[in-house]
Amino acid sequence: MIPAAKGRLFSAWFARHARGRITSTFGRVLVRGRAEAGDALAEGPILGVLNHSTWWDALVILWLSEVVLGVDGYALMDAKNLRRLPFFARVGAFGVDLDDHGDGARGIRYAVRLLDAPRRAVWVFPEGRERSPFEPLELQPGAAAIARIARRAKVMPVGLRYVFGEGERPDLWVSFGPAEAGARTVEEGLTQQRRALEIELARIDRAIAARDASGFAAVHAHAPSDLGRLAERLLARLFPLRGLEQKSG
Repeated sequence: MIPAAKGRLFSAWFARHARGRITSTFGRVLVRGRAEAGDALAEGPILGVLNHSTWWDALVILWLSEVVLGVDGYALMDAKNLRRLPFFARVGAFGVDLDDHGDGARGIRYAVRLLDAPRRAVWVFPEGRERSPFEPLELQPGAAAIARIARRAKVMPVGLRYVFGEGERPDLWVSFGPAEAGARTVEEGLTQQRRALEIELARIDRAIAARDASGFAAVHAHAPSDLGRLAERLLARLFPLRGLEQKSG
């Protein structure tokens, strides 16, 4: 297992880097449940469980910790990826060999030790690898095992979606679910976490289908380029439809 080597100054700098990447890439960042998540973190540590569908997820959870929630965040990461991107250890990632049960047990004990103080979050992707958002959720038992042992921590599901909508850039949707006590057994925990994640993802999917983000707060919205809008109006005047439309009947 590779422990985190988190540094305050590097974390703050890298969080600004992550924010810049996110705000320059996504048209909107829409967040639901931010205040409730903050209240839960003020009361005690949180084990956050998230779906895992893209490379962006690692930067997003760092940004959620440092910028959106303002908490001391850590994340479980595949040791192979952490060796390839070692700077993530400096922002709170700890590495576990997902193919080694002994290393997995060490990672669980390490996560439990981290979950010992309010305003601290440990983020886990219980799917274990990137999966298509069109696949059903299939969770590995690690996060449920952490929740069973870390009795001070509550479990909070976080749904993530990256979707092209009406704008030229994709939107990032984040839905924080209610924080709940962990289940007494790993089997019950797997069921609890899967259902909770499914609820948050379904909440996002309904909003996307209805094109209704009223339940979400826009923590970032990219303004369309004035030059681009001017060019579109100019092209509309230069190339009208007059004479191109045919009368029916």
